[in-house]
Amino acid sequence: QVQLVESGGGLVQAGGSLTLSCATSGRTFSAYNMAWFRQAPGEEREFVAAIRWSGSSTYYADFVKGRFTISRDNAKKTVYLQMHVLKPEDTAVYHCAADSSQVNSDYLRKSVYEYGSWGRGTQVTVSS
Repeated sequence: QVQLVESGGGLVQAGGSLTLSCATSGRTFSAYNMAWFRQAPGEEREFVAAIRWSGSSTYYADFVKGRFTISRDNAKKTVYLQMHVLKPEDTAVYHCAADSSQVNSDYLRKSVYEYGSWGRGTQVTVSS
């Protein structure tokens, strides 16, 4: 099992930027596809972005394309989410997740039910 700890959230004005980090532990991090999800109050958790274990491929939700970038540093066992041109509707708790049921997979998944390891999340609040 991989342990995940998010950081980097905070309060930012609309149009601003934040970079989230997800630090992990466990020997097999570099073999897992990773993702970011978010959950706003009263809403279901939704997919934001995913990245292949090798970092060679990424996948984004339509509402963040061109504004967010997911990346990873396998040597540091860390996943990042760079967020630009933030909007009030981006306000949510952002969670990091590991697709720990498969290793070295080329298939990036976006269902919350397919990710077996989760962090507690970091709050992002965008003011208008």
